Amino acid sequence: MYLQKKVSHLFSGTRSLENQIDEFLDKVSEAGMVFGRAMRVYLNQGPSDEFNTFLDQAADIERRGDELRRTIEAELYVRTLIPDLRGDVLALLESMDHLVNVYEGDLFRISIQSPDIPEQFHAGYTELVETVMSCVDSVVLAARAFFRDIDAVRDHCSKTIFLETEADKTGTKLQRAIFASSLPLERKMHLRYFVERIDELANSAEDVADALQIYTIKRRI
Repeated sequence: MYLQKKVSHLFSGTRSLENQIDEFLDKVSEAGMVFGRAMRVYLNQGPSDEFNTFLDQAADIERRGDELRRTIEAELYVRTLIPDLRGDVLALLESMDHLVNVYEGDLFRISIQSPDIPEQFHAGYTELVETVMSCVDSVVLAARAFFRDIDAVRDHCSKTIFLETEADKTGTKLQRAIFASSLPLERKMHLRYFVERIDELANSAEDVADALQIYTIKRRI
């Protein structure tokens, strides 16, 4: 109860800031949904117009996310809000923004390099994409809880860490299958590169979860 009151006090009279943080976190989730749809389209159609449409959407989300992050950061400084937690909040915003950048960056790399992914690996890539998306979604929930329900942060962070481990397992299994195939070495290396790029989303989400748990401990002191 005390912690809930503390959170309410931190944002007393700053409803616009609260709304901006909510919208910013929405953009992280939206980037994940667009990424998932884009990957499904790419696996089925290759570098199609529909894939490029999702790529444009990811770029728009990234731009809006940057605008929101800068606005939130400026308001925290100009209005001298939550001085004790400002550094942690700014670091959290930066790390969440990085997740959006990775989503967008991976789609741009696929657009530029047009990897030829054999159908035998589609299921593995799909499983990896879905796992990393779930991992990022969990850390988004953890970030929301940091502002509204601090007691829930630990559970969401634990799930994020679990899903990161699952993503590692899926990525390792997929890489083993790729290198056990009869494909030329250069194609194996290319396919492995994108496995690692996608898996980086889960690694980054785990880093955010680790930091959030530290921020939460500091809140309790």
